[in-house]
Amino acid sequence: MKRIAIIGAGSWGTALAVISASAGHQVQLWSRNQKSIQIPSSVTVTSDLNAALDHAELVLFAAPSHAARELFTSIAPHLDEAAIIVSAAKGIEIETGKRISEIVNEVAGATNPFVCLSGPSFAKEVVAGHPTAIVAASKDAAAARTVQTELSVENLRIYTNADVIGTEIGGSVKNVMAIAAGMAAGLGFGSNSVAALITRGLAEITRLARREGAQVETLMGLAGLGDLVLTCTGELSRNRFVGVELGKGKRLEEIVAELSEVAEGIKTARAVKQLANRANLEMPIVNEVNAVLYDGKSAGDAVSELMSRPLREEA
Repeated sequence: MKRIAIIGAGSWGTALAVISASAGHQVQLWSRNQKSIQIPSSVTVTSDLNAALDHAELVLFAAPSHAARELFTSIAPHLDEAAIIVSAAKGIEIETGKRISEIVNEVAGATNPFVCLSGPSFAKEVVAGHPTAIVAASKDAAAARTVQTELSVENLRIYTNADVIGTEIGGSVKNVMAIAAGMAAGLGFGSNSVAALITRGLAEITRLARREGAQVETLMGLAGLGDLVLTCTGELSRNRFVGVELGKGKRLEEIVAELSEVAEGIKTARAVKQLANRANLEMPIVNEVNAVLYDGKSAGDAVSELMSRPLREEA
């Protein structure tokens, strides 16, 4: 039995609390507003960050990525030296273009092992017992295996890899592609269009990830293609929902007001565009999503722009 702290009580943080408790661990779930959370009686909910982190052996970060710097600044002084930091957040910091692992390294130092937990996983389905497979990525093989062993349960199978960069980029940029896929659906386009967006979206993700030092195999696996397919096609995807509503002509402000949780792709789109521009990389889908989100371009015009680009070889 491990003592596990979960930071963030949204749908995925709550699901991780349920999973961890079912695996027999002692779980402390931190929430800014503990009265709003419904979880098993075996999970202790607290709004006291210090109490949640007390003697925690695994610290699972499941808050929105834009809160990572602030929260890890608060977390760092209270971490046990041997505690494994596990990030389940999927996003990139707008101001710096940094991934969660880079933020943690900058704020908390490289003392604690870091693991990125990612892959195709809707929280609601995991809690409902649907068979699910995800990835624990870490440069520290022992830390990855610990997360794999301690969090794998009957319906949740965890694989490991050593490619943190690819796993983080795959999990982050797929949310931008899901907005694009949603826009296509909102415009009334069918499976041909979504399949094209998924495929070309994967090409863009891979282009950026390789430039940052990722392994191609990671993008072909659960944290890349697997998560991309799920988020672009699944009805439970918040990012796809944003795209669908944009495709129907709704304003972003109206759509965000309807969401009960953060759609990471909205902020991540800007961060990814900045990364691509700095690296002089061509990411046309990311550019068009940004134009719709922030420049007032219609979803229909964005699709037309993509389809009228100069013809070229696929590879």
